[in-house]
Amino acid sequence: MASSSDASSALAAAAAAGKKRGSYNCGRCGLPKKGHVCAVAGEEQKPPRRALHFDEAAPPPPPEKKVKVEVVEVDSSSSEEEEREARGWVEVGGGRRVPGEVVVEVMRRLPPRGVAASAAVCRGWRGCARRVWRAADELRLRAAGVRPVGALLPRCPALSRLVLRMESDIDATMLACVAFSCPNLQYLEISMVGSAANRMTGDELTRFVSEKRSLSVLKLDGCSNLNFLNISSSSLSTLWLSDLSSLSKSVINCPNLNELSLGFTQQNNDSTDLISLMDSLGRTCSNLRNLHISSIHLCNEAVFALESANLRGLCMLSLILGSKITDAAVASIVRSYASLDLLDLSGSSITDNGLGMICKAFPHTLTRLLLALCPNITSCGVQVATSQLPLLQLMDCGKSLCANSQPEAERSYFGEIYGGIKFCSKLPIQRKQQPNYQKLIIKHANLKKLSLWGCSALDALYVNCPELSDLNLNCCTNLHPGAMSLPENAERLLLQCPSLKDVHASGCRDMLIGAIRNQVLNEFASAEPRVPCKRLADGSKRVQVPHFMLEQQFEEEKWGSGSKRSQCTVHLS
Repeated sequence: MASSSDASSALAAAAAAGKKRGSYNCGRCGLPKKGHVCAVAGEEQKPPRRALHFDEAAPPPPPEKKVKVEVVEVDSSSSEEEEREARGWVEVGGGRRVPGEVVVEVMRRLPPRGVAASAAVCRGWRGCARRVWRAADELRLRAAGVRPVGALLPRCPALSRLVLRMESDIDATMLACVAFSCPNLQYLEISMVGSAANRMTGDELTRFVSEKRSLSVLKLDGCSNLNFLNISSSSLSTLWLSDLSSLSKSVINCPNLNELSLGFTQQNNDSTDLISLMDSLGRTCSNLRNLHISSIHLCNEAVFALESANLRGLCMLSLILGSKITDAAVASIVRSYASLDLLDLSGSSITDNGLGMICKAFPHTLTRLLLALCPNITSCGVQVATSQLPLLQLMDCGKSLCANSQPEAERSYFGEIYGGIKFCSKLPIQRKQQPNYQKLIIKHANLKKLSLWGCSALDALYVNCPELSDLNLNCCTNLHPGAMSLPENAERLLLQCPSLKDVHASGCRDMLIGAIRNQVLNEFASAEPRVPCKRLADGSKRVQVPHFMLEQQFEEEKWGSGSKRSQCTVHLS
């Protein structure tokens, strides 16, 4: 009992000692406040503070911070202040200041990533970056998702051209982001990088095109999930869609469309009706001038349907990878169009006869002819084409003149015997009767680019083209000059092209590469030897040229006033 009473008395004494505050002075007059009534007039006294509640020093309540309108107002005001600072002088480091216009002009030459990094330097640079985004007319961006694109596009209200290279999958969210952030967009190009997939559907693409009234150019990559195509627009002038597959419906109603490019996947199960697609182009795209179709299912019937479409204004026609296209389709093309500037029938089965029809139909208009991967044409047909097309500037015969021409495999066909149908074995035939090695001679005054890549059947090549600047001889394995000491082998390669700038010789023999370098770097790059003598006016004898005239000639060549030699590069990769 005594111990408990002693403990309670100790606790009471400790509590009494803790309550003593001592005396303190008045805040107005300085006198001790204990028992004091201050007579000095002052502000209205405030209620005493609580121990755990401070009204004056308390921060604003959290709900006020979350109001979106207040955040937007603060950001806009700060951005306006930063832009006003950017119009003046901006700190660039080391105590130096330059006009804001100079910083803006420098940022305009940076890629988008560089502009975004510059905005984090200081307040003045952030204002300059905002000015760059606001005035941006074209944006080329490589992004890893929709989020960075959605964060950047609202800063560019004046954007009219947008080029995106996506490293991840995209869907309708990307189209919605572009439609909301870019009201005046005129050019849109989206391409996929690596294994990224485009998951847009036909409905979403149809809705986007119909809502963007100002869109004139649309280029999309990886359109394998569209399932159908129903595009209607009065402003669209260029439409590129690649990787299409099994379209159940194909309607393109664009009266002002000038260029159409449709690339289909190389799959045998593609069920797209190309004949109905070709037939409808004449009714819905009457102003079409450039047409490109890439499909392994292209055939003569599709070309006949294109003839019935009556596209008389067509200038560029490209029908590639159609192995079922023959000379009959060429005859249809010749009947339908009179002023083709470009014709691309790469991957077709046309022969030299079809090539002759092309030369007779377009001698005054055709400037580009592409016949790569056409196994039924020979070097004779190529020579005839270059001789009868005087305006030709580009010729591509890659992988067409091949030495390993295999006969067609045995197959069965239906034969009618005595009213019944039976299978008969068809004898193997040679699809192209040509020698294993061929000689090609091309002499043309306007040809600028010649591509003979993969032409393993070429054994000798003679090119005399004064305007030729690009020659592709990649993988011409059987084209070699042989022993240069022998006169009969020394003339198997002859390049008389003084304007040649690029020669591609990847996969060729070392002896051929050496001969090419010897001709293009020594013969045609060398200048005529200067003789320091001159004939008299009557041509009687040669006299020594004065020394001051030679010095003047060397001075002109030194400062570039004389004739310059064009340098040629031999590419081996």
